[in-house]
Amino acid sequence: MATKHHHELHEGEALSAAAQTALERSGEQWTKMRAAVFDALATFDQPASAYDIAEAVSNAQERRVAANSVYRILDLFTAANVARRVESENAYLANRHPDCLHDCIFLVCDKCGQTTHLDNDKLADGVRDAAREKGFNPERPVIEVRGRCASCG
Repeated sequence: MATKHHHELHEGEALSAAAQTALERSGEQWTKMRAAVFDALATFDQPASAYDIAEAVSNAQERRVAANSVYRILDLFTAANVARRVESENAYLANRHPDCLHDCIFLVCDKCGQTTHLDNDKLADGVRDAAREKGFNPERPVIEVRGRCASCG
């Protein structure tokens, strides 16, 4: 169950270091390729597909990187809480606080694509409690709210 917490949002070098720590804590190695994929992912302001990330890494390394290789790395990242998957977009965001494990809520603008990560432990706990009341064991709730952001009205 998620609990009320305070977390630090990391940026730049601190974000990469926090991601590396989280990945290694999960038992995985932080390789050059994984670092390159994370660095590319962290540059996107909106959710990025594996193809977007593969293109960014390919351009940075001046060699072709296959999207299926990026997908495998993104699977590791989501399992280690280093990245979050926006299910409805089949796209990913860097988790700016990978040292904090909780349920996330995404607000996805249907007009501009802006995706806002929202932490609301009360709502997340309510979803988990409702699932348990039906005899269901929630392992990874996915909450996405589609609509329009403040800029798009």
